[in-house]
Amino acid sequence: MTRGRVPVAFVAVVVALLLQVSLFPHVAWHGIVPNLCLLVVVAGALTLPAPSAMVLGFVAGVALDLAPPADHLAGRWALALTLVAFLAARVRQDVRPTAIAVVATVAAASFVGTSVFALTGLLLDDPAMSVPELLAVIGVAVVWDVLLTPFVLPPLMKLFGRLDPRLAT
Repeated sequence: MTRGRVPVAFVAVVVALLLQVSLFPHVAWHGIVPNLCLLVVVAGALTLPAPSAMVLGFVAGVALDLAPPADHLAGRWALALTLVAFLAARVRQDVRPTAIAVVATVAAASFVGTSVFALTGLLLDDPAMSVPELLAVIGVAVVWDVLLTPFVLPPLMKLFGRLDPRLAT
């Protein structure tokens, strides 16, 4: 990441994390909140170079893993959001993604990220949840993330694009 992107990406992750753990639990749907950190990572992956997006995904994941009230093994979100950054960066092949492509990317990224987090929990015996419960959580998470996409991704993509006009979408 260039010098200008680092503080902006850091601030975006911190703001997303603060909103996700402080404000959104009050509007949780079946105990599930929108994953704003995932949306920041997808916005970065659609506008920044892939290596920078993956670093952003890892940092956002570690922050999410360590932020209270985290009740899971650390590293699960870091893995999930790094993978999300990689996959979302593959969508942007130096062409401007359409609005439909952005929403579809968020839906796929939310599904993959939440699934990786849930599956690592099953493998590590972290949460004691059944597979049907996990599928319900994944479905609600995808709905939340897609609903917030029009409010979060356009401003973030514009902000990240301004930092490097060659990569602006």
